[in-house]
Amino acid sequence: MPDHAPPSSDIAFTPAVKAAQAARGARHLYARMEARGGFHTRLTPDLVQFLGEIDTAYLATASADGQPYVQHRGGPKGFIRALDEETLGFADFSGNRQYVTVGNASENPKAFLFLMDYAHRRRIKIWGELRAEEGDAALLAQLMPDGYGAIAERALLFRVRAWDVNCPQHIPQKIDAALVAAALHDRDARIAALEAEVARLRSLVSDAGTPASAD
Repeated sequence: MPDHAPPSSDIAFTPAVKAAQAARGARHLYARMEARGGFHTRLTPDLVQFLGEIDTAYLATASADGQPYVQHRGGPKGFIRALDEETLGFADFSGNRQYVTVGNASENPKAFLFLMDYAHRRRIKIWGELRAEEGDAALLAQLMPDGYGAIAERALLFRVRAWDVNCPQHIPQKIDAALVAAALHDRDARIAALEAEVARLRSLVSDAGTPASAD
């Protein structure tokens, strides 16, 4: 029996991956991380805050025979919620009704979440297990974003096994349309206020330069 548990990063760094790292001169970089225990295994306040700021994620599952599938998941900011220190939850909104993700999870719970923040060029990888909760109205009400017009069919619960932060390299910066619209509105309001002030000052200068009429 080993004296200690393997590092949590072994969920991604399989023997084949480690061999590829060694062959390409990168193994020593990750060996140091493994010596410290590997990836995070519990949700931290920083990660919970990050979840509250994103509206885009990619959810990967695989069938029992390993056929992969990746699906975009989106909603209002904060639609993925931390239920405890190792569980994430989100509502499964009605879509094209293919149910590939739900079907895969029923026979192979291993899943992966890729969280994206394009505006700030941040991304987080999360490994875990996915299960669908059908018919739990209270849980679904807890996970359904306030005021969002989608139809929620079920709750999806993601048990976190490990997570890690990716570097920002090669992430294109994409700004949310609502943020751009708000910034343009603020700019236009500021321009209007400045134009009004310029007009007021010109009027004062004009009035000051006009000679008084003789009686």
